[in-house]
Amino acid sequence: MTGYNTTSFIITISLTFSLFSLVCDASSFYESHSHTGKVKPFEPGDPKVPLDGKAKATLNSGKPYETQIKSGDSGGRGLVVQDVNASTEIVWGRILDYDNYSNMVPHTIASKNYNVIKNKPTKMNSHSQTIYTQMKVGFPLIKLEFFVKHLYYPNLNSLTWTLDYSKQSDFDDSCGYWYVVPHPTKPGRTRVFYSVEVSMFDWVPKFVMDFMSKKALTDATGWVKKYSELESIKQQKNRDVSDVVVEEGKEEKVRKPFMISLQNYFYQDIFDLATISRKSAVEVEVEKETTIVKENNLSWTVLISLFLVGAISTYVLIGSLPIS
Repeated sequence: MTGYNTTSFIITISLTFSLFSLVCDASSFYESHSHTGKVKPFEPGDPKVPLDGKAKATLNSGKPYETQIKSGDSGGRGLVVQDVNASTEIVWGRILDYDNYSNMVPHTIASKNYNVIKNKPTKMNSHSQTIYTQMKVGFPLIKLEFFVKHLYYPNLNSLTWTLDYSKQSDFDDSCGYWYVVPHPTKPGRTRVFYSVEVSMFDWVPKFVMDFMSKKALTDATGWVKKYSELESIKQQKNRDVSDVVVEEGKEEKVRKPFMISLQNYFYQDIFDLATISRKSAVEVEVEKETTIVKENNLSWTVLISLFLVGAISTYVLIGSLPIS
């Protein structure tokens, strides 16, 4: 009897997981979503979140600051503020690196852009890129796939997103928002604002819903902070190495002409030799004057010699003429 009950339990659990897997496998790249949006999308731009002394103290300690922002008549949305010890360029580089999210973002097991459209910003549409991304997140016994449409507004320091409703996602609906600006008082650092709203289907377990609605906020700014600061350190090390190479190159350039001058000592002019040997200006002028004197003496010697040779030649020539 016990063996029968155990077998029945195993079969029941297996069938339950099988049915659950079929339900979870509702996403489709080729089928449209069941609707075109239930949650209100975020607007790009400054969220205008007031940060009091307590909030700033939290941020200065390196921790995220959590607050609420209004969302129409539906109440508030959670928002997280995080200071990052890296430039805004580096932070945006991490946020927009969707093809690499599986290596950075908690619970993300796959992420890949399937379309990127570059736009010319206008008054009506001020975003510069539309980025479509296929993503998959994994939890114990469940994996969820969804398709996201990102709108990037560099002029507004913002990125917003909704589901791509032309695809069928395992999320009922989702929208989110990044706002990234230079730190107001610490040059070279960045202040990040992040918010997201997710609506899940009834079949999604409660622990997944809790994670997506609560912990996902701090996890998102946490991974951005971690990998942005690592990239900042990496770039700084590369700059330090480059500076050393440049300095060594300068030293090499100083040494090379000096070595060449030694090899070509007898073919170099005295002014080049004085410059390469780093002689003082006084020494160079002295050698210059000495050279001029030597050249002048040489010129007089040559003239006198030519005069004497000419006189002797004339005397010999006259003496050899026949007497008439």
